[in-house]
Amino acid sequence: MAKHLKTSLLLLLPLLPLLVATVSAGVFLSIDCGSSESFIDESNIEWVGDNLYIGHGRSFVFRNRGSLSRAMTTLRVFESRRKSCYRIDVSGGGRVLVRASFNYGNYDGKSFPPSFALQFDANGWDTVVTSLDQPVSREAIYVVKGDATSVCVALTLTNQFPFVSAIEVRSLEWSMYAHVDTSRALFLRTREAFGAQQIVRYKDDVYDRIWTPSIISNGLTALASDTSFIVPDSMDKPPALVLQTAVAPTQLSSLSIPLAYLSTSTVPIYVNMYFSEMSELEATQMRSFEIYVDGVHVSAPVSPPYQDFIELSFANITANSNTAIELRPTADSTLPPIISAMEVFLVSAALSNGTNPDDVTALGTLQRQFEVLLDWNGDPCLPLSYNWEWVRCSSDEKPRITALILSGFGLTGVLPNFGALTALETVDLHNNFLSGEIPDFLGNLPNLRKLNLADNDFSGSIPSSLTQNTKLDLE
Repeated sequence: MAKHLKTSLLLLLPLLPLLVATVSAGVFLSIDCGSSESFIDESNIEWVGDNLYIGHGRSFVFRNRGSLSRAMTTLRVFESRRKSCYRIDVSGGGRVLVRASFNYGNYDGKSFPPSFALQFDANGWDTVVTSLDQPVSREAIYVVKGDATSVCVALTLTNQFPFVSAIEVRSLEWSMYAHVDTSRALFLRTREAFGAQQIVRYKDDVYDRIWTPSIISNGLTALASDTSFIVPDSMDKPPALVLQTAVAPTQLSSLSIPLAYLSTSTVPIYVNMYFSEMSELEATQMRSFEIYVDGVHVSAPVSPPYQDFIELSFANITANSNTAIELRPTADSTLPPIISAMEVFLVSAALSNGTNPDDVTALGTLQRQFEVLLDWNGDPCLPLSYNWEWVRCSSDEKPRITALILSGFGLTGVLPNFGALTALETVDLHNNFLSGEIPDFLGNLPNLRKLNLADNDFSGSIPSSLTQNTKLDLE
């Protein structure tokens, strides 16, 4: 049942003959995972290999490409870590569209496509269930809080190793998808171009959203516009091409759009619907309809304009796989309802703020000093149970780092000052090649109870701050 409904009818801006859709400065990045080569694909999108973004995992290439896009013929699989993350710079933050794609292709010869977790930053995203012979993808829209975002895959089932074939990141305008609070993410469930004959994406959509042709069911007919027009600079900036086709019932009747792809559990969703008239109506013709969700009236009468469009956004709807959106003609309408395009998203729970930022900065000091640690990306503590293997964390809302477990990591050189990690209780650095004097800051860590520096190449005396600390187990 739909509840707490909120409808936004976007104001139509005057048509400007010279208006051209542009995208603000930002990120437009396509990573071909498992490859070290760059290329330009059939959509004129430039792809780069992932060797500059990650240093572990194994790469695989499919020799028989078939009908696959080039990016789907490579993958990188991760067999050794709890989670593996790609870090992508997003200077200044902002709203982004992130798409991750996975093509199993039986790369391991086991005919057993794995399932695993997909995450971004400190948040869970989805469980990816891969297919034996078809690529699958996930798309999210969210606001990046810092200067970078991380896309991660994580092991959830024994021997079902996570992998990734492609990661795409596109900056969006701040005005786009702004009906949802910035503390929540949108997870795409469908983006349909009704009546279209082929997929619409970049460059027809400068943000590279992928609009899939809808399946025309019985009782519906596909329509095409008899004109072209320049799309006004509206809030969500749909591409002109998806507004130049539509579907409508063949008779004066309601148009029902089922949401069968949703789960059986009721979840919050966000819906964008786009309407445009395909030809100029005669004086005796009238097209007017209202929108219902599970029988609940949610909109004022809609009369799509010719050479222009109306966008309706519904930000507070709950729905499940039994939900249907219905367009019902009003009593004075002589024509059936019409629709050009629609987007449906799941709305996430409130996003995490991540690990304590001071602790993250201090870990960065360690990573810059020891190259072997540089390939650890993403949030060090979150999501829960997916902390980096060499840290332990508190259960605070913003977790603190409570332990560094770096025994046998092959660390060489002197220890940098990581005294900002004031929640540390355990530091285990034994069995490395650390040299120089034992730094005094270790004795000033207020919560440190266990320190193991054995089997290193330290020189000089042990600082008194350590020897005189009666609460410290020093080895």
